[in-house]
Amino acid sequence: MRQIDKATDAAMNLHVILDNSSTHKTAKVKAWLAKHQRVKLHCTSTSALWLNAVERWFASLERRALYRGVFGSVQGSRESIRQFIDAHNAYGAKPFRWTKHAEVILAKFERVKQSIARKNLN
Repeated sequence: MRQIDKATDAAMNLHVILDNSSTHKTAKVKAWLAKHQRVKLHCTSTSALWLNAVERWFASLERRALYRGVFGSVQGSRESIRQFIDAHNAYGAKPFRWTKHAEVILAKFERVKQSIARKNLN
């Protein structure tokens, strides 16, 4: 986070999405965040199964486009990533099909928001 903080325009807020690990809630982390008000942590809920699909996608990207790659420049790595994305979108992407009614999903989302709010008060 220090590296990202230093490399990013000071006028910009930084929003970081991360898992709900207790390591992100230590006194040291809280003290650092208190000094870096522009950094906002957004923890996923402990039952964020949708995140597994995102993690699998990034693992596939790493395995198929970056692992053991020899890139002479940032542009070379970007081209490899772009080729992977284009191929994935052309041949591998499938729409996600919701299996629950919107009311059920929204009710659970509301419970998660309330739970996060309670945890942030502690």
